[in-house]
Amino acid sequence: QWLSDRKKRALQKKDVDIRRRIELIQDFEMPTVSTKIKVSRDGQYIMAVGTYKPRVRCFDTYQLSQKFERCLDSEVVTFEILSDDYSKIVFLQCGRFVEFHSQHGHYYRTRIPKFGRDFSYHYPSCDLYFVGASSEVYRLNLEQGRFLNSLQTEASESNVCDINPVHFLFAMGTAEGKVECWDPRTRNRVGLLDCALSSVTADTEIEGLPSISALKFDGALNMAVGTSTGQVLLYDLRSSNPLIVKDHHYGLPIKSVQFQHQLDLIISADSRIIKMWNKDTGKIFTSMEPEHDINDVCLYPNSGMLMTANEAPKMSIYYIPVLGPAPKWCSFLDNLTEELEENPESTVYDDYKFVTRKDLENLGLAHLIGSSLLRAYMHGFFMDIRLYHKAKMMANPFAYEEYRREKIRQKIEETRAQRVQLKKLPKVNKELALKLIEEEGEEQQISRKRKQKNLPSLLKDDRFKVMFENPDFQVDEQSEEFRLLNPLVSKISEKRKRKLKILEELEAQGQEEEEEPEGKASDAESSESSDDEKGWVEEVRKQRKLLRQEEKLKRQERLKEDQQTLLKPQFFEIKEGEEFRSFKDSAKKQKLMKKTLEDRLKLEEKLGTLNVSDTTVGSKQATFKLKKSEQQRKQQEAEKQHRQERKTLRRSANHLKGRRGRGRLFH
Repeated sequence: QWLSDRKKRALQKKDVDIRRRIELIQDFEMPTVSTKIKVSRDGQYIMAVGTYKPRVRCFDTYQLSQKFERCLDSEVVTFEILSDDYSKIVFLQCGRFVEFHSQHGHYYRTRIPKFGRDFSYHYPSCDLYFVGASSEVYRLNLEQGRFLNSLQTEASESNVCDINPVHFLFAMGTAEGKVECWDPRTRNRVGLLDCALSSVTADTEIEGLPSISALKFDGALNMAVGTSTGQVLLYDLRSSNPLIVKDHHYGLPIKSVQFQHQLDLIISADSRIIKMWNKDTGKIFTSMEPEHDINDVCLYPNSGMLMTANEAPKMSIYYIPVLGPAPKWCSFLDNLTEELEENPESTVYDDYKFVTRKDLENLGLAHLIGSSLLRAYMHGFFMDIRLYHKAKMMANPFAYEEYRREKIRQKIEETRAQRVQLKKLPKVNKELALKLIEEEGEEQQISRKRKQKNLPSLLKDDRFKVMFENPDFQVDEQSEEFRLLNPLVSKISEKRKRKLKILEELEAQGQEEEEEPEGKASDAESSESSDDEKGWVEEVRKQRKLLRQEEKLKRQERLKEDQQTLLKPQFFEIKEGEEFRSFKDSAKKQKLMKKTLEDRLKLEEKLGTLNVSDTTVGSKQATFKLKKSEQQRKQQEAEKQHRQERKTLRRSANHLKGRRGRGRLFH
């Protein structure tokens, strides 16, 4: 934006995008805004209307230029090409005027009672159906040249209409969010669809009642409806429920709905985005967001070309090779797109460098913010590339040396990658890791031969990472379980220990090439490792014999230690209230605790402290009598003696009272 015209022209010679730019049709634009765009049925003429001043322009695709331009008295709401070429055109203007143009120019002009918003042409009867700010649908017969009786609808206003090209069913979308279908032959309504209710789903958020803003038939049975809240509904005329509901998620009215038959796509557009999606699944195929707001979309028949009328002077043309071939008048586009795919080039800005605020602080140029040397753009600034190089050299004069050292390091790393790499083993369970690496190599060779997928390695699995890091998970090879369950581990571990020793020596010396460990050939090693069942049994017996000998030696060592130790007398303190009987009581208790529960219950039953009986339900009932300690027994005897003494005292006291009473009576 800040460049001069001369500088722009110089940049255009370098800019790859500008050099690739193709102007298909010369002056394909409007003075200010384009509102509608259509293609004639023969595909030769493209017609567009716009402002300002209100005008229509016709472009000839065979000449790739504009054929004619006609100015109009008022803005065009919509228009229709009635003939195969540009010879018969009807314009619906915003001042309630309907204007007819022939090949030479303006032909006739008439007026409808209310403001019109859309119209359709019924070919069998030569009738024009106008809908607008009225509950009536006005019919104008072009053969008789007069208005016919209007169709009276239930809607207060109508926005769009369309006629099915197969069976000529007339459909109109109302402001209440309904679609009314009429039969032109009987002039009766044959169907009513409530699209406003069907467009509201659990995921949609709408404000107000959705009205119909776009309508399009496809074949005899399919119909697409666009709402003012940004939903597109696909209907089968035999059902009142939509087959699929697609939301644009912008809340803007749908401006246009088109059908693309080669890939079964629906092209729907609002003022912000054009979406292409599959009409069976609703899956998005692609989407386009032009720079300016969209007013209308036109799909060139049987091709991959798309044209849009925008809120800008330039009308856009898009070519998508996946949708179809290029039109015959610009067939060279197919060759160009193939060349662009074969030779991709990246865009490079040679004269300016984009820097962020942090980059400016590192270069010491933060004080230039706000000056003409920096141009603010997005989250940073554009600055002249020469100034950037000078500042970088001053801020870091040794940058070239660092760059040179980095390049040398990269070259060395590349040569190192071609050498034999050392196997880096973990600190814990090195032998197990070496075993897993060897097994992984063998499995990879087998999978290459059988063309199978490689299984993931335990060393790279995060779930088993701790096993090679935590010393608590170190495998104890001297344990009895390890030696019995792995009888062949001694032979295999010897080979791995030899390899491990060689690897450790190489790591200690800092060598980068791994030498082949001396030893037997791989065939001999594989023959040694694959022992038969007899050898395995012998190895197990040998291990068990060694374990018994080791256990015997351990017992002998314990006996020697017991004999050498001197026994010293030990003193025990007896708790208060307990009597010392003998050491046999404790021995009896220990022997009793070693017995099973069944034996103890039988013994208790014999002593009378336990009573086991059957109940009426069929279960067992056990009654226990708890044993009392010596202290509790003495306490109970003392309490019993105390109660007896109190009884004797009460008796003697009662006896004395009786004697005194009798003495007074006799006295």
